[in-house]
Amino acid sequence: MNMAPVFLEDLEFDKEILEQGELISDKLNLLRLEQYPPHALKGLRQFSLAEVAEYLGVTQNHIKKLHLEGKGPAPQVSGSGRRTYTAGQMMDLRRYLDKHGRSDFKKYVPHRRNGEELQVISVVNFKGGSGKTTSAAHLAQYLALTGHRVLAIDLDPQASLTSLHGIQPELDRNPSLYEALRYDSERKSITELIRPTNFPGLDIVPANLELQEYEYETPLAASSKNQTEGKLFFTRISQALKEVDAQYDVVVIDCPPQLGYLTLTALSASTAVLITVHPQMLDVMSMSQFLLMLGGILESIKGAGASVKLKWFRYLVTRYEPTDQPQAQMVGFLQALFNKRMLKNQMVKSTAISDAGITKQTLYEIEKSQFTRSTYERAVESLNAVNGEIVSLIHGAWGRK
Repeated sequence: MNMAPVFLEDLEFDKEILEQGELISDKLNLLRLEQYPPHALKGLRQFSLAEVAEYLGVTQNHIKKLHLEGKGPAPQVSGSGRRTYTAGQMMDLRRYLDKHGRSDFKKYVPHRRNGEELQVISVVNFKGGSGKTTSAAHLAQYLALTGHRVLAIDLDPQASLTSLHGIQPELDRNPSLYEALRYDSERKSITELIRPTNFPGLDIVPANLELQEYEYETPLAASSKNQTEGKLFFTRISQALKEVDAQYDVVVIDCPPQLGYLTLTALSASTAVLITVHPQMLDVMSMSQFLLMLGGILESIKGAGASVKLKWFRYLVTRYEPTDQPQAQMVGFLQALFNKRMLKNQMVKSTAISDAGITKQTLYEIEKSQFTRSTYERAVESLNAVNGEIVSLIHGAWGRK
C-alpha cells in the first residue's frame, strides 16, 4: 500500500501561521508608534489656503480678507506669508461664514434640515482589489472636510478602513458593529461602538474578525423555531442607526467583498449604493455575477418584508488609466450600457494614492510635499471630482438644488 509521507513539520503549520500573524501585528504596532508618537494616535496635517477655499466654496481672497480684518480663526502664517489652517479651524471658519454670510440659506454648514433623511451609502463590490475601501475612506473624509457630520462603518472583517484611520483591531480591542447586531442578550447600543477619528466631523465604527460571527449566526437564528429576529436580519443595521440618526448627516458603510448577510443587512439599511468597478474584463464579468445574485436576493428579502429605500445607485470606475486603450474601451462599454447609472467622473489610478496607503494614510492626510506636484494634483483633482459628484447626489436626495 502506498501512503503519502507525513512530515512532522506539516503538523506545526497552525502554530507557525499564528506566530507569523502575531509577529506581523507586533511589527505594525511598532511602526504605528514611530509614525504617531507618543500615544500611537493619528494626527492630521494643516490645510493650505487654496484647499480651505475649495472645501468651503469661497475665494482665497475672501479668506485672506477675513484674516486681515481679524475675523474668524487665525491661521498659522509662515515667514513667506503662507497661510495654513487646521481641520478644526476650517470647521470654525465654516461656522463663522454661515453665521455672518449675506444669505439666510445655510450654504457653508450643510447639515440636515427638518424633513431631510439620514443618508446611508453602502460601498460594495464582489471582487477584492477594486478600490472599494479606498473609495469609502476618501468619500467619508471629503464629506467631513466639506462640513458634513459623518459616520463611517467598517463592515469588512479584514478591517482595512479601520486600519486606515489608525486603529489596529487585534491590538486596540475595539468592538465592531457585530456587538450591535448579535442575537443574544449581550447586544450593545451602537453608541458604545463609535470612535472619533483624526478628522473633525468624522466618527467610525471599527471592524474586527468577530464580524464574521454574524455570517454564521444569522442562518442559525433564522432557522430557530423560537427566534423570529433572524428572519428579519435585514432590519438590524437600520434599527441600530435609529439611535444616532440625529447626530449625523451621512453614514458611509464599507461592505465586505462578498454577498453575505453583512452586505445584505447594509444594503437593506441604505438610501444609496456605490458599486466600484475596475475597468477590466474579468472584473466586469465578476460584477455581472454580483448584480445577478444581488438582484435575486433583494427580490427575496423584499418579499419577506424588507423595504428598499434607495434614492440612487451609481457605478464608480476605479483605478482607471485613461491612456490604457482596453480600459478606455471598457469604460465606453459601461457608459453605453448604464449611462444614467455611471458616475461621470472616474477615480484615476495614481501612485500617490497607493504610496500614501503604504503608511496607512489617505491623500487627504498625506503631505503634498512627498510627491511631485503634478502627480499629487492629478490624483486630488480626480478624488474631489468623484466625491463632489456624490455630494451633489446626496443633496439631491434631500431635495436641494
